[in-house]
Amino acid sequence: MEWYEVGLGLLGLLMLLIAIGLPIPFALAAASLPFLWQIQSFQTSLVSSQLKLWGVWIDYILLAVPLFVFLGELIGKSRIGPNLYQFLHQGVRIRGSAAYGSIGACAGFGAVCGSSMVGALTIGGVALPEMLRLGYGKRLSAGVLAAGGTLSVLIPPSLILLFYGIVTDQSIGDLFIAGVIPGLVLVTAFVVVVLIWGILRPQDIPNREDAMRMPLMQIFATVGPILLIGLVITVAIYAGIATPTEAAAVAALLTVALAFGIGGLTWLGFKEALFATMRTMGYLGLLLSAGVLFGFVLTYYRVPQQFTELFLSFDLSPYVVLVIVLAFYIVLGMFLEPVSMTFITLPTIYPLMSAAGFDLIWFGVVYTITMEIAVLTPPVGLNLYVIQGIGRGQVTIGDVIMGCLPFIGALVALIALLILWPETALWLPDQMR
Repeated sequence: MEWYEVGLGLLGLLMLLIAIGLPIPFALAAASLPFLWQIQSFQTSLVSSQLKLWGVWIDYILLAVPLFVFLGELIGKSRIGPNLYQFLHQGVRIRGSAAYGSIGACAGFGAVCGSSMVGALTIGGVALPEMLRLGYGKRLSAGVLAAGGTLSVLIPPSLILLFYGIVTDQSIGDLFIAGVIPGLVLVTAFVVVVLIWGILRPQDIPNREDAMRMPLMQIFATVGPILLIGLVITVAIYAGIATPTEAAAVAALLTVALAFGIGGLTWLGFKEALFATMRTMGYLGLLLSAGVLFGFVLTYYRVPQQFTELFLSFDLSPYVVLVIVLAFYIVLGMFLEPVSMTFITLPTIYPLMSAAGFDLIWFGVVYTITMEIAVLTPPVGLNLYVIQGIGRGQVTIGDVIMGCLPFIGALVALIALLILWPETALWLPDQMR
């Protein structure tokens, strides 16, 4: 079969299976098998599928994924995450402190957990009811928390950057450190959005907030665990003491101790964190395995290489290629969640970006920001539904979507900044080498 017949056949069959309601991991595997049978017998293809499945589950680098997920669940089930929001809200006596505190808490949570949805759920579960009680506008409250959750995806450790590094065979450490400056710029941009929002719609931010100051010991118990966990992850990876997997293991063990000792974690909460991690990894494990099988079929038929050659034959400017790819991901993000997009599309897209002359570490950061936009765009914007669910009827999905629009504008502006000044992402990795 010709490469374009395989590519179109795979894509068409995949979209059909997803449209009829088949879960994405099973759709990926089912779309791959007919084309695998073209090159292997039925018995051999079964063995190949089993080897791909086994290879994913025993991959040493991928062990970091359940560890980071478990770490985030522990923080969410204890008081560490919610207390961080309370500290940033109650400790800053300025107008709009609850909104700024939400951004700061999401950024702090992002420094120890790489999941956008867990970040939005943990901080949003405490912050949204509090902001509504204090008199903040529904759209501002919902928008700042849905968008704030995306900071967990950019500020390292990041699960999307981790998956990107696995698919593209790039250094996980370089990708993590490349996300630091753009992450800080994005935090600043979100603060500016809230500031401008308060000027344009002053009725959405109360002049005086009824909030108690935290005792000094509670401040130490709140800030200390986050700083310690973040420091362990950062120093262990970038000082060359440990790999990302080893750093995740040490940080997860430390989080267990801190969650029980300081965060008030109960055995029931610990069990819930374990089960939540198992549910998440059950899905992600199947998705990774099916994605590897899908990628194997694509690579065997040389679909990524031939697609790259075809695209470059049009002699387009590299930046035109980049704009087309980003537009493709923004549209696709309206229908697929980021992890699925990573394993379905990246094996074909990253050779194209490399051939167009873009640094793959830099593109990893741009790709991750684009995935952040994807979790804020309907109809499959995960963070939108997380915040709506927390609102329990007080906040509609329309409120969340409208509230996110200015923050999506900030994400687009950050992509423009990275295109104009690539060193925003590349300077730190260059200094670490």
